[in-house]
Amino acid sequence: MKILISLVLLASAAFPALAQVQSLVHKEEKRRYLVYTPPSYAGLPQKAFPVVFNFHGSGMTMAEQMLYTQMNRAADRHQFIVVYPMGVKQDWNVGFGMSYVDGPDDIGFTEALLAKLKQDYRIDSRRVYATGLSRGGFFTLRIAAELPHLFAAVASVGGPMPEPVIRHPAKPGRVGVLLVHGTADQVVAYAGKPGGYLSAEDSYSYWLKQNGMGAAGASRCVIDSDASDGTDVAWLEQGNGQQSVALATVREGGHTWPGADPFNVGLPLGKTTRDMDANEVIWNFFDKHRRL
Repeated sequence: MKILISLVLLASAAFPALAQVQSLVHKEEKRRYLVYTPPSYAGLPQKAFPVVFNFHGSGMTMAEQMLYTQMNRAADRHQFIVVYPMGVKQDWNVGFGMSYVDGPDDIGFTEALLAKLKQDYRIDSRRVYATGLSRGGFFTLRIAAELPHLFAAVASVGGPMPEPVIRHPAKPGRVGVLLVHGTADQVVAYAGKPGGYLSAEDSYSYWLKQNGMGAAGASRCVIDSDASDGTDVAWLEQGNGQQSVALATVREGGHTWPGADPFNVGLPLGKTTRDMDANEVIWNFFDKHRRL
């Protein structure tokens, strides 16, 4: 997903005071990331904080992801750290257009970044989470498959299960998975793409199986808090007492972050639902999960 925000806008939009651009060298390549700490971090010196990795879409930057999703506001309310990593050439390796094995080592970078964060910040190791939009969402599902020993839960927005990830053995471990996808998404199809990625519904079924869950007894509801936005959200969730797998189907929703400010980016991104705030929903889902 390529989102074009003018350089003038980015230059005039000051980063939040507590967001810091940092870097580390991984496999002889300098990788950058933004770290946002809520105001409560300094005032609670004995507290270990949860951390959420927030991965940008293809063609985006870490700063654009921060400005678009506005997850820092939720971090302030719920006291967690947000990290916005930057991908090589503004992309993430899920096997699309690059070698899954020999392309950029984004999984190794994620591991190295988490280790660095644990050195530099008070991180609660049992409460490490990942979310992302589009290609960043696809990548969170690779994280769930390959790093279940480090991440307690992931949430993918507009990015169902990539087939290259399925073709490589997943590491043993169970991870909470939330999938958010619009039925009118014209960038990443809700119905899937043969040879590329599963449908949203098949992705939900895949993660039920990975977590040893059956489909029977799942909870369902419809959320339509804003009748004027032309969308509603069908929520489907199954749990086992430790992990949950959930699918939020945004009916008539586009390739957007629910609750975000819509803007014209020159692509058919579609409607942004007002029936749910993605940041609140994602955090509430994460908050139920702890790595065992």
